[in-house]
Amino acid sequence: MSLESFKISEKAKSQLVQLKRKTGIKHWNVLCRLAFCLSLSEKSIPPDENIITNSNVELTWKTFGGTEHEIYYALLKQRNFNDGLCLDEKTLSKYFKLHLHRGISYLAGYKSIDSVFDIVKLVSNKIH
Repeated sequence: MSLESFKISEKAKSQLVQLKRKTGIKHWNVLCRLAFCLSLSEKSIPPDENIITNSNVELTWKTFGGTEHEIYYALLKQRNFNDGLCLDEKTLSKYFKLHLHRGISYLAGYKSIDSVFDIVKLVSNKIH
């Protein structure tokens, strides 16, 4: 995987489809940003697993991050640095994928998410 563009797993795609339906959030990139940040907010390093990115959902880095794509990249680099990981492209790509998929699983696992307001509550509780 490169940070130029990336795919998600079929499982993550199904979870995002459910979240899109429940919340009314229409764009993959918005949910992926939330998921990525949710994972970054966890103190633990995501488990090292082989995630098969076999879905037809593919995003470019600039679509994922929008006008703030450089900020998301800086957040990823800082997190890798804080975790004592390498900052080369291969390691950054790997841990982006791990954070993204962990965050999607977290979002999908919250049974109380039925609207965009529930996501706002979740995020605001993580900040405080």
